[in-house]
Amino acid sequence: MNERSMGRRDNTSLPTRVTCPHCWLRFAPEEIKWIAAHSDLVGDPLLGSDAPQRFLPSRFNVEGLAIDVKGVACHLLACPRCHLTVPRAVLEMEPLFVSVLGAPYSGKSYFLASMTWRLRRTLTKHFCITFADADPQANLILNGYEEKLFLNAQPDQIVALEKTQLEGYLYETVRFGDRSVSYPRPFVFSLRPRETHPSFHRARQISRAICLYDNAGEHFLPGDYYSPNRPGTDHLAVSRALLFLFDPTQHQRFRQACAGKTNDPQFLKALWSHRQDQVLLEAGRRIRAHTGLGEHDKMNRPLIVVMTKYDAWSALMNNMELRTATAIRETQAGIAGLDQLNIQRVSDHIRAILTDCAPEIVAAAEALSSDVTYLPVSALGHRPQVDEASGGLGVRPSQIRPMWAEIPLLCAIQRSVPELIPVARNVGEPQTAS
Repeated sequence: MNERSMGRRDNTSLPTRVTCPHCWLRFAPEEIKWIAAHSDLVGDPLLGSDAPQRFLPSRFNVEGLAIDVKGVACHLLACPRCHLTVPRAVLEMEPLFVSVLGAPYSGKSYFLASMTWRLRRTLTKHFCITFADADPQANLILNGYEEKLFLNAQPDQIVALEKTQLEGYLYETVRFGDRSVSYPRPFVFSLRPRETHPSFHRARQISRAICLYDNAGEHFLPGDYYSPNRPGTDHLAVSRALLFLFDPTQHQRFRQACAGKTNDPQFLKALWSHRQDQVLLEAGRRIRAHTGLGEHDKMNRPLIVVMTKYDAWSALMNNMELRTATAIRETQAGIAGLDQLNIQRVSDHIRAILTDCAPEIVAAAEALSSDVTYLPVSALGHRPQVDEASGGLGVRPSQIRPMWAEIPLLCAIQRSVPELIPVARNVGEPQTAS
């Protein structure tokens, strides 16, 4: 199979190996399967009688698209092992796997929605990078979250996002004979430098397909939620960065420290509580088991501890305003850069607070990774309100003002692909990507 047969219309070379974003099989591009387009070609041995057939093609049209046995041109690709859909971006660009983890009710859904919403603007405006959905179908739920929070036609009505479920849309079931395996469905985005980016001449080498994995918090609690038939958290082994969400409103010592300093309902009444360090410890155990990392060794991948709901506990940082300008600074290179010195100052401040109130989080994080950053984030920028109709907590879209929601992933991208996002250096220092 050549580049023309893979639907290529330019001279871009395909990678020598492709990684499935579902089962993480590494395979050669010519092994990829196509998904039949004709409505009669249904019945896949792994995905069921209603799923379109997967096949290795022998015929292609002039545009390089595979032709199924009914003569219809096909557009979708599938993994040769699990048969799940592989976005074309993963085939054409090196993937950047990022795991997002946290305890139940730590705010992952709100954080992800605010993060991707902010990145669509920030990466284009400040870094000359296009950030777009590589697989709109896979991103359907996340796009729905964004619309509900940021494009709501009734912005003054209280809305709430559903908690991430243990099963459902974010997982896909594959049957290998009598064995059923539930694989995660990642959110997939393409990250490409624009023509005004200083490294645009290397766009093919530095572009990335970002695969974000979101699991229900229960998947990371010690117990029976993990098994070979539910490898939903195995992405931890291949992820280039980990974002661990820590929710201070669930921690008793933070609740005591914030007593009388906040009117957030999550602090005024204990709605839920989990041992959040156990989530990080369990994630570390699984990473060590899958990668062979020794008990006394640390991974060198960045671990970013994201302290969520900053608007609720900002009194512990003297109500410091988290403005984008304090983390992103213009440079002389034609694009902005991350203000690493200021980000490190904030990280040190957060680490000191955690050491005082939740030292077990610092211990777990720094036992796992040699590259730990601590960042405050508010996905909403405003305290939630009680919805009288449901009795639950929600937020009015008109009041949402995210703070630093995009900064954790920007830091992860910068560590992994420094040519895409440079560091803003002090006057007199060379403006190089590092």
